[in-house]
Amino acid sequence: MAKIPITLAGAELLRVELQKLKSVERPAVITAIAEARAHGDLSENAEYDAARERQGFIEGRILELEGKLSNAQIIDPALLDDDGRVVFGSTVDLMDTEAKEESTYQIVGEDEADIKLGKISYSSPIAKALIGKYAGDVAEVRTPGGVKQLEIVDVKYL
Repeated sequence: MAKIPITLAGAELLRVELQKLKSVERPAVITAIAEARAHGDLSENAEYDAARERQGFIEGRILELEGKLSNAQIIDPALLDDDGRVVFGSTVDLMDTEAKEESTYQIVGEDEADIKLGKISYSSPIAKALIGKYAGDVAEVRTPGGVKQLEIVDVKYL
């Protein structure tokens, strides 16, 4: 399986979630199943069905996280020095040349992308247009509202 890029911070968030699922959520659902079993007839026991469904979700998520972490290519943006070139993990200050609006995005893995936090996936149209360019370059991005021209003001490796 191909390696999936993820930042150091993103990998840590996945590890924290995995640890919580294994040490808190899994034992809690096992206890809930045991309590529901104690109530008798399982064929008409909604608590038992709900607990089993929750257990399936937890076990599935644990497998998913373990798979992602085992196939992760962890990249620490602070260790990058790509001479001002936009690469995975870099933080880019942009200026919309038409609207004169400034924005800042960090290019991250798909699992850690959150536009509200200024984190965009490396597979997004904006990131694809930016990767490989330098400060001072203008990237053309196709958006639902038309083509936008984004000038790269600064590239940081935080």
